[in-house]
Amino acid sequence: MPDLVGTTGGRRLRVEVSGDPRGRPVFLLHGMPGSRVGPRPRPMFLYQRGARLISFDRPGYGGSDRRPGRRVVDVVEDVAAVADALGLGRFAVAGRSAGGPHALACAALLPGRVTRAAALVALAPRDAEGLDWFAGMAPFNVREFQTAFTDPERYAAGIIPRSAAIRRNPGKLLEDLRSDLTGEDRLIVSDSGIRSMLLRNYLEALRASPYGWIDDALALTSPWGFDPSQIRVPVMLWHGAMDVFSPAAHHSWLAARIPRAKAVLDPDAAHFSALRALPDVLDWLLSGTPRG
Repeated sequence: MPDLVGTTGGRRLRVEVSGDPRGRPVFLLHGMPGSRVGPRPRPMFLYQRGARLISFDRPGYGGSDRRPGRRVVDVVEDVAAVADALGLGRFAVAGRSAGGPHALACAALLPGRVTRAAALVALAPRDAEGLDWFAGMAPFNVREFQTAFTDPERYAAGIIPRSAAIRRNPGKLLEDLRSDLTGEDRLIVSDSGIRSMLLRNYLEALRASPYGWIDDALALTSPWGFDPSQIRVPVMLWHGAMDVFSPAAHHSWLAARIPRAKAVLDPDAAHFSALRALPDVLDWLLSGTPRG
C-alpha cells in the first residue's frame, strides 16, 4: 500500500489506510487544520464493520505537497488519484467540518465512483444565496473567515506565527477555542482519547508548513467550483443544533438544495459531537458501498 501517491500535476499526497485491508472503502476527509491521522473510529470497530478507511493530507498539510490557489473542487482530482493508486473503483466519502464541502465536491463530480457521501458539521458556500453566512457563528470564527475573505495576505500573516506556536504546543489550538466551546464540546475534547487524537492531528497538520490551513480557509471562503444542487448520489448531512463554528443554518441551506439528502440535526449536539456521530455515519455509508 503506497503511503505517497503522485498526482497528474506531479504533487505528492501522504496517505494512510486503516481497518480491514479487504473491506469496503471509505474516504475520510479531515477538518481544518487537520491531517490524515485525525480522529476516527478505533481499528477494531473498522475491522468489525468490514471498513477500509482511507485518509490523506490535503495539499499543504502534513506530508502532502502544497497546491497554491486550490479550490474546494480540486479535491476531486486528489481523491481520484488516491483511489486509482489503491485500485479502487467505487467508494464512499465522508468529511467532517472543513472536510464536509470537499466530500460534497466528490459526490457532485464523481457520481460514477462515489456510492454515498456524508458531510458532518459542514459549512455552506460563502456565496450561498439567501444565507446570512456569519449568523450564529462564534466571534473567533467570524474574525478568521472575514479576514480570509477580505484580506488573504493579512490572514496568512496571522496564521504563520500561530501555526508555529501550535507546533510547539498543539494544545494551544484547543485553548484558543475554549471560550467558544459549548459544555458538550468541552466534555468531548476533555476525553483523554479524543484529546490525544486531536493533538496528534494538529501537530501533524502543521508539521511542515502553515499553508494547508491558509489554503483551506481561502478555498472555503471563495467559490467552491461546483453547485451542491448537482449532487445525485445519496448524501447524509449530520449537524449539531448548538454548533457555533458551523451554524445549523448552513446545514439547513445544504439540506434544502441537495437532492436525496438525509438531513440529521441533533438538537443537543455541537461541533465536536461529530466525532461521536462518526461511527453511525460510517455504518450508513457502508450499507450502500460494495467492496472496492
